[in-house]
Amino acid sequence: MRAAWKSIFITAILAALASGAATWASATWVMRERQPPSLHSVVHEKLDLSPEQDRRLDVVEARFAAQRPALEAEVRAANRELAAAIAASDGDTPQVQAAVDHFHAAMGDLQKATITHVFEMRSVLTPAQAEVFDAAVVEALHDDAG
Repeated sequence: MRAAWKSIFITAILAALASGAATWASATWVMRERQPPSLHSVVHEKLDLSPEQDRRLDVVEARFAAQRPALEAEVRAANRELAAAIAASDGDTPQVQAAVDHFHAAMGDLQKATITHVFEMRSVLTPAQAEVFDAAVVEALHDDAG
């Protein structure tokens, strides 16, 4: 009888593991299928860019790629500062508020730079390409808003 319970237990564990793996795989597939194409893929795969546009966009993208890590690092630093201020406080102190302000400023700087980058990319496009690009930007912002 003891071997039968052991067999049932092992079967139940294997079934639970298989079920979990199948659920994870299905959720991953569904999320990937529901995501709209990235702005990068819209620009480089759907807009039929000229070689000159490709060259100009490479410059725009390289400039933002060089700028973005520092902006993101500042957001992370502000987030760490906020965490430390909260951990060291008994409530909503001036230090917490200063850290919140720093975090908001860092996020704002990143968002402003991103918007500037988007409009700089747009300036390289023809009016017809810009229409498709604008629609992708608006869709991405709507999707991000929930």
